[in-house]
Amino acid sequence: MKNTSGSNPPLREIARPTTFIESRRLSRRLGVELVLASETFQHTGSFKFRAAYNLASTVPQHEIITASSGNFGQALAYACSLLGKKCTVVMPTTSAQVKIDAVREYGGVVDLTDVRVKGRNERLAEVALEKPEAYTASPYDDPLVIQGNASLGREICESGRAFDFIVAPVGGGGLSSGLIEGVRQSGKDHGTTVIGAEPLLANDAARSLRAGRIVKNEVEPMTIADGARTVSLGENNWRILKDGIGEIIEVPEDTISEAVRTLYGLANVKSEPTGALSLAAIMTRPELFRGNAVCCVISGGNVDPKVYCDLLGG
Repeated sequence: MKNTSGSNPPLREIARPTTFIESRRLSRRLGVELVLASETFQHTGSFKFRAAYNLASTVPQHEIITASSGNFGQALAYACSLLGKKCTVVMPTTSAQVKIDAVREYGGVVDLTDVRVKGRNERLAEVALEKPEAYTASPYDDPLVIQGNASLGREICESGRAFDFIVAPVGGGGLSSGLIEGVRQSGKDHGTTVIGAEPLLANDAARSLRAGRIVKNEVEPMTIADGARTVSLGENNWRILKDGIGEIIEVPEDTISEAVRTLYGLANVKSEPTGALSLAAIMTRPELFRGNAVCCVISGGNVDPKVYCDLLGG
């Protein structure tokens, strides 16, 4: 489907509402009043569609280029296909094959780079020189991305449920900063605190919060949570997160894997490792959440079948 009307439908008409799942078994196991906000049924299987469509439908350029480990790339490819635009996605060779395939199937051009030799952003800069008329989109460090992700924060606050905490994965900070903005915009936060969940192997955001400035990883960290393999937070994200986020919980790799299995076993939810970070954070710091009403954002469900099978112990 391509838009030919000259005006683009707004995000609220295109994005699928998030799926709220109340799991008594999970709540009892964790000692919290838990509700999952699952974006696994969003277009392209993750929250990234919100950001990608908001950006692609707003910028005037006919071609958009980006660097992504997969979820933003496929979301952007699909959004561009809806809008009659073109996109190129620089992807690490270590990206999940299911995500590489999806970008291509949605009509995007994949430019693979070995991040051990050349970082994705370095390669993106080269592509930008080759395509000077294109818009260069960050998957997280762009006000249009943050604005798109804020729609999820507003949905959560306008769901009729009052939450003490919203817990969400942190990579570059696009989702968490968007949630903070969405909570503010809703005017219905009821004192809700946004908590970040980050792999311990990729804990630049947590280190940044402690240092009071952006701290970068030296290389892309090879956590199982591939959506969090970012070098650092974005500048636009940091301006929101430094004062707006309550805490960032650092999650060990084995707890991420356990969270994937727990979501499957107790809530019948298929999550990619990055998407399971929020539950893993609750499992890592249960004392922080015990007895509270918690919204746990499951950010996406795009995972290679073999990786998922291995995580489940199959």
